[in-house]
Amino acid sequence: MQERGALGFERHYHVTDPFIRRLGLEAELQGHSGCVNCLEWNEKGDLLASGSDDQHTIVWDPLHHKKLLSMHTGHTANIFSVKFLPHSGDRILITGAADSKVHVHDLTVKETIHMFGDHTNRVKRIATAPMWPNTFWSAAEDGLIRQYDLRENSKRSEVLIDLTEYCGQLVEAKCLTVNPQDNNYLAVGASGPFVRLYDIRMIHNHRKSMKQSPSAGVHTFCDRQKPLPDGAAQYYVAGHLPVKLPDYNNRLRVLVATYVTFSPDGTELLVNMGGEQVYLFDLTYKQRPYTFLLPKKCHTSGEVQNGKTSTNGVSNGIHLHSNGFRLSEGRAHVSPQVELPPYLERIKQQANEAFACQLWTQAIQLYSKAVQKAPNNAMLYGNRAAAYMKRKWDGDHYDALRDCLKAISLNPCHLKAHFRLARCLFELKYVAEALECLDDFKGKFPEQAHSSACDALDRDINAALFSKSDNAEDKKGGGPIRLRSTGRKDSISEDEMVLRERSYDYKFRYCGHCNTTTDIKEANFFGSNAQYIVSGSDDGSFFIWEKETTNLVRVLQGDESIVNCLQPHPSYCFLATSGIDPVVRLWNPRPESETLNGRVVVDMEGASQANQRRMNADPLEVMLLNMGYRITGLTSGGAGGSDDEDSSEGQVQCRPS
Repeated sequence: MQERGALGFERHYHVTDPFIRRLGLEAELQGHSGCVNCLEWNEKGDLLASGSDDQHTIVWDPLHHKKLLSMHTGHTANIFSVKFLPHSGDRILITGAADSKVHVHDLTVKETIHMFGDHTNRVKRIATAPMWPNTFWSAAEDGLIRQYDLRENSKRSEVLIDLTEYCGQLVEAKCLTVNPQDNNYLAVGASGPFVRLYDIRMIHNHRKSMKQSPSAGVHTFCDRQKPLPDGAAQYYVAGHLPVKLPDYNNRLRVLVATYVTFSPDGTELLVNMGGEQVYLFDLTYKQRPYTFLLPKKCHTSGEVQNGKTSTNGVSNGIHLHSNGFRLSEGRAHVSPQVELPPYLERIKQQANEAFACQLWTQAIQLYSKAVQKAPNNAMLYGNRAAAYMKRKWDGDHYDALRDCLKAISLNPCHLKAHFRLARCLFELKYVAEALECLDDFKGKFPEQAHSSACDALDRDINAALFSKSDNAEDKKGGGPIRLRSTGRKDSISEDEMVLRERSYDYKFRYCGHCNTTTDIKEANFFGSNAQYIVSGSDDGSFFIWEKETTNLVRVLQGDESIVNCLQPHPSYCFLATSGIDPVVRLWNPRPESETLNGRVVVDMEGASQANQRRMNADPLEVMLLNMGYRITGLTSGGAGGSDDEDSSEGQVQCRPS
């Protein structure tokens, strides 16, 4: 009992802020001759397995920096995934590779004991679960999730999920993971912005009942058998991405989930979205995408309790209202705001000063720090929204919209939040809603109806409404989510469209890294309490954020080219990383007496801005950059669009409160 308590204490405090700020390179493990594409700790944390382009797997003693075992896996192409099989005494190792094969190895005799060749395209990830001994799963670019049971005498697997039945023949599964607290839940990342969560037990029970049903083999045209039962799948998506998808496609910018993982307590799902940012989804307090949730009316202060209103069982504080924006009639009276304590007032003033100096990211981080301590202060949300709108990185206008809605829910008469909401809707291409929101704003705040800011936004909206562009779409009523492809190979089924429309939104977003060049880039929770988020990047660095504030706290150079893999130790402040270089790097807190860490990226803001530009660059320019050519547009200037706003927009939008 005492030993268990000591282990719990150790795991609770093994990653702390001082440790993060002293994190540095401890060692490089050399032994591979190609890119190291996957890393995996065993449960105890005394072994580390790696897989590489050289088709070898190596098992290391990372605490003593020793190579314990190296074996050729029998694969004929790059290894993308490696996993220890639970309850095997670290004897059984599973690998998946670009040759479409899944191999099972006995490390004690250095032999491959099973070879599965059921996939028809590259195998990208393997997943295991302690509750399912001798069972594991694979995700491959043929769009299939397969399940394997090593107790069976057969050398075949069964299809658990066939994404092609939902998304057409072109869909590719890229990653998967099992919930560590409830092994019945499997998360899958694939082509496109949607992440899927499946109930494995429900799928198996459905198929058993289908086999046992006497009419199982009799179907009519009206009696279509669904491949998955109702309730067995739940989708998650960053609310702005379905709307952005056509624009990204036109610019050859690919959205694909390259890595998914659960928090240690199983209540959160983290996704590294290729072509975009890192997103965290709350699986307990789910919220619908905010583009579907529009204010029903301007509540009086008595109707707003703790900043929340009734939301049909979905906790985000805004009424579902499908007919657009309808604010209350009559003149607004500003609701009194609770004063911030002095230390938070100082942080807010520092944020305002950063905003005045056009240091948008610094302002956002300071407002976020204050929001964490004062989550019911409308002014902080309104000010952070203004900073997001100025910075204009990918997803910033959507985060600004979320902040505006939160500010309005806390203070229904927040003038600037109402106006910024209209501007955000316009920037997100919800033009009809933006016009309706602006009209309601003018009715509620008549003294602002003819301000330069209102006039400028009015002109922009009307120009968009009357635009003859072939790309113009009607964004009203959540229509953009229903993306139906025209070709048969990538056609979206009705079941798929329903699941997409029922998607839940993210809780937090993490910005700074770049994920466009490889499709195996990881993001992970760091710390047993998931206090931090870590992600690799195309610039050769890895990024560390505070989970709750989303603030970037550390950037370290982890590879000469690209960091793909980051696997935290299960119980120490110890991190293993790998990428294009043929080495595994180990990181831990360095002694305070040690000389300056040469791998620290001091200019975190500069690195983040450069990565935002890289994500928005032409793919050819990125390729040339990777080849060593200097592209002016990628090495100077603003990120994600000009920082200049129309100066006529006036104080109603631009200046924080």
